[in-house]
Amino acid sequence: MKKARSTTKEERLQIVRECLENGRNYGEMALKYNVSYQQVRTWTLRFEELGEAGLEDRRGKRKKDQTPRTELEAAQIEIEQLKHKLYMAEMERDLLKKVKELERRDALMGLGKDDSTEQ
Repeated sequence: MKKARSTTKEERLQIVRECLENGRNYGEMALKYNVSYQQVRTWTLRFEELGEAGLEDRRGKRKKDQTPRTELEAAQIEIEQLKHKLYMAEMERDLLKKVKELERRDALMGLGKDDSTEQ
C-alpha cells in the first residue's frame, strides 16, 4: 500500500481547480501531483458541495473556533451541547439527592443517640 503524501489546503485547492478545468480528469491530476485518484475525486466533490471550506483538514478533535460547514453540522453540534448540558444537570440533581439522603440519615441517627455521652 502506498503511503499518502501530505498536502496543504492551498495545494488541494490548486489540484481541484486544475481538475475541474481539465474536465474532471482525476487520474491525470493524481499522477501529476503524486496523490491518489480517490483523494482527487473526494476533494473535487467536497469542493463542489462546500466550497473551499470542504478542503480543510478537519481530522482529529474539532477545534472550538471552527465554524460549522453546513446547517446540519451546526444542528448536530447544538444537539451534542444540549445533551452534555442535560447530562451535567442530571449529575448535579443526583448529587443533591444523595447529599439530602445522607443529611436525613445523619439527622435520624442523631435523634436516636443516648444523651448521656454529651456533657
